[in-house]
Amino acid sequence: MKKYLQIIAILGAAVSLTACGNLKNSNLANNAKTSSSSSTKTYQTTETGNNGYTVLLKNGHYVTSPIAGLTATDNDNSVDTRELERGLIQISKEAFSTNSFVFQEGQYITSTVANDWLGRKSKSNPLGLNPELGTKKKYNPYYLEEIMEQDFLTGSGSNYRIGGMSIGLAINSIDYYQKKKGGPEYQMTIPRSAQKKYGQQTAEQIVARLRKKKALKNIPITVGLFAKESKDSLVSGSYFLSGTAAANSSKITKWKTINTQTEVLPTIGNKKAINSSNASSFNSFKESIQNYFPNISGVTATLRYENGKLAQENISITTQFYGYEQIQSFTRLVLSTAKKYLASDVPIEIKIGSVNDIQALVAKETEDSSYQVHIYGGE
Repeated sequence: MKKYLQIIAILGAAVSLTACGNLKNSNLANNAKTSSSSSTKTYQTTETGNNGYTVLLKNGHYVTSPIAGLTATDNDNSVDTRELERGLIQISKEAFSTNSFVFQEGQYITSTVANDWLGRKSKSNPLGLNPELGTKKKYNPYYLEEIMEQDFLTGSGSNYRIGGMSIGLAINSIDYYQKKKGGPEYQMTIPRSAQKKYGQQTAEQIVARLRKKKALKNIPITVGLFAKESKDSLVSGSYFLSGTAAANSSKITKWKTINTQTEVLPTIGNKKAINSSNASSFNSFKESIQNYFPNISGVTATLRYENGKLAQENISITTQFYGYEQIQSFTRLVLSTAKKYLASDVPIEIKIGSVNDIQALVAKETEDSSYQVHIYGGE
């Protein structure tokens, strides 16, 4: 197994969960009882906002999951990582209220266990959740590529306990393999029907295994099934099903269909945009700002739709200028152009930067908020 360190993703997730990362009382809010023992663990919580989770810290540190970044193969698509985490948070909000639970990255599935589960089932690895290799005539693909755990705790002061858990299962849409080492690469497409069947069966297997831990016997466990995109895709995969096993049960009796789509604009080739009106608005925005400076290298947008409605738009603008006043004036133009052409009722993030660094950020965090502007190194 190969562990990819996702430092940027972890930091980004911490920011999104805590709504700009503010801490109670503008400092670490130490809710634990004071103790003369240096080995006593103390807990702190971050402030919440924008319907996000409060995050539990230990001894002032954000606690990361030991299985973050573990994948079954080397064919992982990096654009899936953030959406795998973000989407699971959204699923979790329906099961674990942000007013009642505190968030912590998963701590119950160890890296050793995750490696075993992500491996193929064999005599030497009976816990493998991916099927045996198969034969020369019938290759069995890797279905399960990644497992994500999120914990939701209740309590206060120095006493926090697990109250719920969410598991994200990233399932391959395409498996890449070689018939012999050093040989050509082949692809096997895994249709949605196969992803669904495998994911539902595997979800209950995992829940049953987690129930063997004493702390996890009597809590609800929510599972989301995530369809990964191809390894060279510009857009991320998405969740397509979720369900919850009630306390003391390993069965998920009801699955909910999730309708999420992601696209990159401008589209490539003859591919049609999901929504022609949104695509037209982006093109008008793009053309307007590109006419301002001749040396704009590129303008692209990633749009996410939920149940057919635009839910988020992120725009990246690559520049080839570095002058202070150039950046200042261009950022003002981007702001006014965004107000003119882009949707007013969705969160929007516009990053302006060179190849090497970010120069400015224009963003509205929620659908009804106003744009905020920050110029890096500026006033």
